[in-house]
Amino acid sequence: MLDVDIKNGKIWVQHDGTEDAIADQFVARGVPKQDIVLAYHAPHVRQYTDFAVG
Repeated sequence: MLDVDIKNGKIWVQHDGTEDAIADQFVARGVPKQDIVLAYHAPHVRQYTDFAVG
């Protein structure tokens, strides 16, 4: 299962049940990491990823 939203020009990955991480697939296709939010991580944890905080 996959749950992705577009909010304020960023891709918010709410749930990623794919075999290959969807965020990595977006990056491989040219989407900058700062435009992808791993929303399944708590906000205070997101700062430790290479992706956007929010």
